[in-house]
Amino acid sequence: MDPVRNPYAPGAGQRPPELAGRDRQLTQFEVTLQRVAAGRPERSMVLSGLRGVGKTVLLNALRGLAVQRAWGTGKLEARPELSMRLPLAQAVHAAVREVAHRHRDPDRVDAVAGVLKSFALRTSVSDRKGVRWQPGSAIEVPATRGRADSGDLELDLVELFTDVADLARDLAVGIAVFVDEMQDLAASELAALCGACHEISQQGAPLLVVGAGLPHLPVTLAASKSYAERLFHYVVVDRLPQEMSDRALLVPAAAEGVDFEPEALDELYALTDGYPYFVQAYGKVTWDSAPASPIRVVDVREAAPEAEGELAVGFFGARYDRATPAERDYMRTMADLAVHTDDGAVSTADIARELARRPQSLSPARDGLIKKGLVYSSERGTVAFTVPHFGRFLRQQSG
Repeated sequence: MDPVRNPYAPGAGQRPPELAGRDRQLTQFEVTLQRVAAGRPERSMVLSGLRGVGKTVLLNALRGLAVQRAWGTGKLEARPELSMRLPLAQAVHAAVREVAHRHRDPDRVDAVAGVLKSFALRTSVSDRKGVRWQPGSAIEVPATRGRADSGDLELDLVELFTDVADLARDLAVGIAVFVDEMQDLAASELAALCGACHEISQQGAPLLVVGAGLPHLPVTLAASKSYAERLFHYVVVDRLPQEMSDRALLVPAAAEGVDFEPEALDELYALTDGYPYFVQAYGKVTWDSAPASPIRVVDVREAAPEAEGELAVGFFGARYDRATPAERDYMRTMADLAVHTDDGAVSTADIARELARRPQSLSPARDGLIKKGLVYSSERGTVAFTVPHFGRFLRQQSG
């Protein structure tokens, strides 16, 4: 098969040629955009799921829908070592720029830009390091004093979101801010963001925050504000059923005049479990290995070791290498115990028992793995891997 014509795209956040299995979420967001623009009440949205299920791809697709409706949009990726204020200001600045050129009152646009600048300039000097975007040079109007510059993040967000949303309302559109890796925001920042979203929704302002993060994100949000469970529409992004997994393979192949035998599709689903990243990774290697169309089950089996090798280095290995020796011991024990569970969640007490350690002594390893995004805890006393098949990878490494 011609590798130049290979249609599959196993990349981080890279949209596959066929975004299969997400029609319901896309349709739902279309309705949300229309309702908000019409002044009707609607909730912001939070996507959650394991790594490799396509959260970032879906987040970008939702942003594309907002752009199609002429909304102002901006996106940021949360980082645990970085304050949210400056990246959020940059995202809001991008959103304002998308609507400002259509506004008939330049003085009103400048006034909103001044509020945005005052919000951004409240970022501490230490938190500006490593961020290339700087408000002093990016926003060419004077900062507005007394608006979004109190230093109280929640109050400042409410004032900023109010003014930005009003600017978009003038054009009968809205503003949408997209936050990837939302679980990496500090607890105080999550609380402030929830508080601002709550106030904005009560105002009926045309502004949405759409977040994406790991499975424990809904629990983390609920812990930051008691009403967060009612504030957002929560969407679990999960693996694809076989029908949709097959579609993700068949539609791009058909565009290149290539088909799969049914047995080959069954084998690919058994290998990938319908996780979108794995579907693309195995699909790409299988295409390159197959001699001709239709792609057969023997082609899949011959290509599988190469796909597994690439995943072991890039998808699994890079994450494993970030862990300390103590954290690796913790994960290997998790992997052995997860074989006996239905959902992959493992008791922290069982891990301590297997390692002959006191549970408290393992807290640094567990906390370190959570901070690195390798495990999560959605229920007190349990942990699970954030990466599908990571336990299988660790067991193979040990074997």
